[in-house]
Amino acid sequence: MESALSVRRIVITGILAAIAILLGVTRIGFIPVPNLSGNATIMHVPAIIGGVMEGPLVGLLVGGIFGVFSFLQSSIPLFKDPLVSVLPRLFIGVTAFYSYRALRKQSEYVALVVAAVIGTLTNTVGVLGMAMLRGYLTWEAIIPILPQAVAEVVIAAVLTVAVVAAWKRIEGGKKGSSV
Repeated sequence: MESALSVRRIVITGILAAIAILLGVTRIGFIPVPNLSGNATIMHVPAIIGGVMEGPLVGLLVGGIFGVFSFLQSSIPLFKDPLVSVLPRLFIGVTAFYSYRALRKQSEYVALVVAAVIGTLTNTVGVLGMAMLRGYLTWEAIIPILPQAVAEVVIAAVLTVAVVAAWKRIEGGKKGSSV
């Protein structure tokens, strides 16, 4: 596995970073919900896609952009803490990459779904766990957030499979192979 940023990885990081920035600036990536989290999100999906397509470093960089937007646009105290809003998001694309890599030889689609689930759960468990460790949330406060977490997992799985499969088909057409 290469850890260096090749020209391709820099370009892919730039594209996914632009998507994450667009989702953050327009607030399309943050869906208001009536619970303590304040927002459901799809901003983790570019980090998952970055990890799956180009490896853990790209996933980490794109996840960092998500975390910075969460921190900068925070409207509630727990996300004004970078240990809650930024740190866990760095690992979304990293965990997505390793879960995808472990399963891709058995089934590309299963690997993509699992990567999306693992990446999303990395976000959810990381943020909620850190919020609990930092004293912002209790177990009781987390229970109303769980349905939102399930929805985020499903949406991430659908988007990840659709985007990565299409991307690989496009690339496969250029190279003569497909997903």
